[in-house]
Amino acid sequence: MRIAILSCFYPYRGGIAQFNASMLLELGKAHTVRAFNFTRQYPGILFPGKTQYVTADDDAVSIESTALLDTVNPFSYVRTLKEIRKWQPDLVVMSYWMSWFAPSLGFIARHLRKSCKVVSVLHNVIPHEPKFFDAPLTRYFLSGCDGNICLCEEVADDLRRLSPGADSLTLFHPIYGHFGERIPREEACSSLGIDPGKKTLLFFGLIREYKGLDILLRAFPNLDSSYQLVVAGEPYGSFDRYQEIIDSSGCADRIHLFTHYIKDSEVKTYFSATDLVVLPYRSATQSGINAIAYHFETPMVVTDTGGLRHSVGDAGTGLVASRPEPECLLEEIARYFSDPDLRERCKAAIKAEKERLSWKSFARQLAEYSIKL
Repeated sequence: MRIAILSCFYPYRGGIAQFNASMLLELGKAHTVRAFNFTRQYPGILFPGKTQYVTADDDAVSIESTALLDTVNPFSYVRTLKEIRKWQPDLVVMSYWMSWFAPSLGFIARHLRKSCKVVSVLHNVIPHEPKFFDAPLTRYFLSGCDGNICLCEEVADDLRRLSPGADSLTLFHPIYGHFGERIPREEACSSLGIDPGKKTLLFFGLIREYKGLDILLRAFPNLDSSYQLVVAGEPYGSFDRYQEIIDSSGCADRIHLFTHYIKDSEVKTYFSATDLVVLPYRSATQSGINAIAYHFETPMVVTDTGGLRHSVGDAGTGLVASRPEPECLLEEIARYFSDPDLRERCKAAIKAEKERLSWKSFARQLAEYSIKL
């Protein structure tokens, strides 16, 4: 098939761009694929981070793309539509994760359906921090799609509630493999300036309210001095409230902060130094951090929200805290480190999941689903 992917690609940074790059490279092994990119995702005033773009020293996967779509400029919607039509694809794939993109992607999808199939890859149907306008805008986008790929059952449930007649297939988030392999623990710890002899917990990724870093910070002082915590990721908003918790914790010397965007080339250092990844989320669908942890064969403790119970607890790749509260998180962290057999079972389960959750399988099933629509 000739497959066009309309979403964010290099030089945009972050999990969605990484996902799209991996999807394009795998689909490209069996199909003719072309990337259509944004000229502008968000106005700068709406973007809470420092920059939307990779830096010159980041070795993120560089994908050649045609940048056309400006979400703020409706004239660019028409221009993008014309260029995609001119290329004459059999299938257009659009990654969707928040309602800001619904007007632009929805307009293009509705007009493309006359000439080709349109399939969405739904990272979220309802955002983690929902607004009153999310549902109507997302319905508009979904009405332009022939089919939908959901990245977990919770996203599929949201889709059924919002658009009961929508055709869909659930394919779970594949495992990222572009971050390189583990390096020796001592080397990783030395690079980060942390003690290799301590049990190391990792909170990784963008720091946002729904991800519950404050919950983990309130739990951590109840762990003894054999533990240390690494916080790695850029804050979206002020870090002051988290710093206040750290300063009053009595164990600030065991909390190591790397509060900046973590480049792709640096990811392996953090995971190679880590014993356990902690996802204390207040809400979730699926998580790209989960996929990175699988790649580095690092078990997880997660909260019982969204698709995390299924992807971690049911799969046996980690433990699930019953509620996003400090005492529940603390219980599961302590249980993990107190049981050597449990740790080995989690690691063995991750190896099994790595075989199942490959990009090769994801791309094949996406293509087969699209052909049948």
